[in-house]
Amino acid sequence: MSDLKFLPPMLATLVRTLPEGPEWEYELKLDGYRLQAIKHGDQVRLYSRRGNDFTKKFAPIAARVSKIKASSFILDGEAVAVDAEGKPSFQMLQNRSSLPPGWSLAYYCFDLLHLNGEDLKSRPLKERCGLLEGILRNSGVLLSQSLPGTLGQIMQAVKQHGLEGVIAKRVDSKYRAGERGKDWLKLPLKPGQELVLGAYRLDGKRLELLLVGYFENKKLLFAGKVHQGLNPTNRRALLKTLQPLSVGKCPFANLPTSKTGHWGEGVTAEEMGDYARLHESARRIRPVW
Repeated sequence: MSDLKFLPPMLATLVRTLPEGPEWEYELKLDGYRLQAIKHGDQVRLYSRRGNDFTKKFAPIAARVSKIKASSFILDGEAVAVDAEGKPSFQMLQNRSSLPPGWSLAYYCFDLLHLNGEDLKSRPLKERCGLLEGILRNSGVLLSQSLPGTLGQIMQAVKQHGLEGVIAKRVDSKYRAGERGKDWLKLPLKPGQELVLGAYRLDGKRLELLLVGYFENKKLLFAGKVHQGLNPTNRRALLKTLQPLSVGKCPFANLPTSKTGHWGEGVTAEEMGDYARLHESARRIRPVW
């Protein structure tokens, strides 16, 4: 394609409180898939957080990226499914191929790493975002705007609207690919629900994903598939713990089914054969991601 290659994304550090001051700006913590977009000439590629090619999976986004009027660039952003009011839902994103009326797929960009042959990673965030805003106009790709108001006002508004959380970024920060430092901080604010482990699937000898559920009228109901937040270290730790707890019976009262679950796609009878089912003692395990 070109000499522009996927760069491991810069990551935000989880904190209990966010700092205040003129050296910080704030963005919404979006509930979606991290996507890096690379364009060179007429060619566009989209990559997941781990560098997997997601161009075909998010073809509508790739089409919008191709309309950006620049010869080459690397964008950092998030693919989200949004309702008519712009509120994102990760569960809807998992079912993006059949979004109901009022929902649409969007790509919000918050950083620009390369532009027309120039490496921008060492430039201040404020400068990178200024250039990013300029090239996104009329492309269909959206800019993740800096939130106005005081930190207190921002936090209150995010909570009132039930949004995911807030990201704080130093306005003079460089883009440190693959690093998780103190220049980007994240604070989740969306109320959560405790889920329990019910099954897992292997990719060869590697833990690929988990099936989780919730209790309703003393029945364990399937909630969704979990793969985000798993890294080589916690995959190995979880697999070592879970393998001795495997049983033959499916623990979920509402599986198998091809219908959508409480938060995402279902699991068919054919797919269930790929999963190791877990004994009820696994429900006491706290996920390590």
